[in-house]
Amino acid sequence: MTKGIFITATGTDIGKTYVSALIVKAIREKGINCGYYKPALSGDVYPNDCEYVLKTAGINKEANNYVSYKFKPAVSPHLASQLENNPIELDKIISDFNRIKIEHDYVLVEGAGGIVCPFGDNLLLPDVIKALELDIIIVASASLGTINSTVLTAEYAKNHGINVKGIILNNYNEKDLMQIDNKKMVEKLTGIKVIATIKTNDTDICIEEIL
Repeated sequence: MTKGIFITATGTDIGKTYVSALIVKAIREKGINCGYYKPALSGDVYPNDCEYVLKTAGINKEANNYVSYKFKPAVSPHLASQLENNPIELDKIISDFNRIKIEHDYVLVEGAGGIVCPFGDNLLLPDVIKALELDIIIVASASLGTINSTVLTAEYAKNHGINVKGIILNNYNEKDLMQIDNKKMVEKLTGIKVIATIKTNDTDICIEEIL
């Protein structure tokens, strides 16, 4: 049975794609056939999230095969889908994920925005996570304000029946007293372990507690 993980974050531009790329790369370097999947992608940029992860991880395949919905407007998926008259269907996401599962031993799925990101009028990111039957990892900033946003994200996930496997702090400075305390307080208040800290421009990540 294919194993996998869902990467979400405390908000937009926290570093989900950067962290996802490091994880997929590290897993593949262990000799595990790890794949990547992005249910919905907003913004007409190059490289987009999917292209960046595949290139970083050394997956030489067409990026369009790893994303279900691509929208040009750089807005929330629910609004982008409305603007382009292309509603997001949960059945398509499940079907595409299952196709990718067949091709890989492990699949990392990257969400959009934060955990409350809407995909449609009656479809939120937690619905997608539960439909794919995956645990999540929360990517959070190591900087000021992260205690509040990380605790709220973790509690929201728990209250919606989603298991949080761990927290990753991005742009972590191990010499910054505030960030050291942020890590300690996040673990204390959530009861969830910070399984990795990533310094700015890190090119590797320890994945022992992810697999």
